[in-house]
Amino acid sequence: MAPSAAESPIPGLAPVEDLAWTVPGLKDDPTLCLRCRSAQLLCGKPVCPILLKYRAFSRTLPMVGGTEFEGSSPPGVFVGRFGYPRVAIGPLLSPDHGSTELFDTPEEWVGRTVEEVVSFRTGLVRGTMRVDVHDAEKPTRLLEEVQILGLASESVESEVRFRRPPKGRIALSDSAPPFGPSAPIETVRLDVRRVDPRLERLASDVHANARVAVTELYGRGVRVSRIQRAFSAGTLGRGGRRKLVPTRWSITAVDDLLSKQNLGKVRDLPQLSEILVHRYTALDNRWLVVLLPGAYRYESIEAWYPNTLWNPTSGEIVMMGDHEGHDGRTTYASIGGCYYAARLATSEALLERRRQAGVVVLREVHPGEILPLGVWNVREHLRAALRTPPVRVSTIGALNELLASTFAIPLVRWLRASAVLHDARTQRRLDAWAETPPA
Repeated sequence: MAPSAAESPIPGLAPVEDLAWTVPGLKDDPTLCLRCRSAQLLCGKPVCPILLKYRAFSRTLPMVGGTEFEGSSPPGVFVGRFGYPRVAIGPLLSPDHGSTELFDTPEEWVGRTVEEVVSFRTGLVRGTMRVDVHDAEKPTRLLEEVQILGLASESVESEVRFRRPPKGRIALSDSAPPFGPSAPIETVRLDVRRVDPRLERLASDVHANARVAVTELYGRGVRVSRIQRAFSAGTLGRGGRRKLVPTRWSITAVDDLLSKQNLGKVRDLPQLSEILVHRYTALDNRWLVVLLPGAYRYESIEAWYPNTLWNPTSGEIVMMGDHEGHDGRTTYASIGGCYYAARLATSEALLERRRQAGVVVLREVHPGEILPLGVWNVREHLRAALRTPPVRVSTIGALNELLASTFAIPLVRWLRASAVLHDARTQRRLDAWAETPPA
């Protein structure tokens, strides 16, 4: 087990008990880590989550140390949600100088290991200041600097004075990527030399509402992560109605909005006439995307093995999912932001193919999912999956065989959990009746 804060050679590192919830069984058996000491992996993880975090911090915290800080922002901005409408906002800062854009660009993380992603993110120090979300309209000088950072097109050299040395409490979320130690800001200087002109133009347009601004930026090729950052920093929307949006909310809001915009076009496209399947494996997740002939409908199902992040103590595989029909849904999906991230990736693929179809996203999560990495994991890996050549399947029976060979979970459990696959198996299309010769 990693040492306690008092014993740690890394100043400011959080005590192990603050990280205990990420280790299955630790709360029920406080001796688990002590007996294991990372050698036996008694929690069932392929890598010790505590040591992973300690190793990530071992490089960053000694470089921060005191209250004076110099480095480079990717650029990155994080808005918290606790205490809403008074929230903590601030820049994400790397002790490295030069180009650090990779550290806050999830579109570039496909093919990276968990250790690499955690290293990118825990290498970022978060400066914080408490503000009201409505201050986005009339920001203080400090807040205005952070908002301009949200529009930057390249890494930004930074000088910060903290009120106290940053503490090493890793921030984990199922929506946003993790980040490292944090501390309240006394003063900050952000040398923003170049902003993205597309973001700057929409930030200056006080007549365009947030929906219009987000859609236009997406249409102009601005990365989704950059749109989410500007949206969160309160730089988009009509004048008089702009406000800061907590990062985890802004991520899902942008995924939801853009996928709805895409699907408004998809529903007018010709229907797919064959079954296509895309498969992908990454970060101990197995993905399978099924595109079915017919009108648009969508479903996303996740299956979490025991000793995975969100199924730490159960001895059973836990499956859950949500679906929507041709006209979409009006309630929030029970599986959260992953549903909307997957819907954005699949809606993009349908537009690319110029076809509408039934969409089923199946995700099997194995114990290598040791930390919450954020919904980028879903969006970007499904984008990657849908760029691979599809497997063409002629019948539902052949599709079932492919499902059975892809996943470790028995086929019957997937079929039982899926409303869209159930409809595909039991309902005949009108054109099938038309093709049936008379008796």
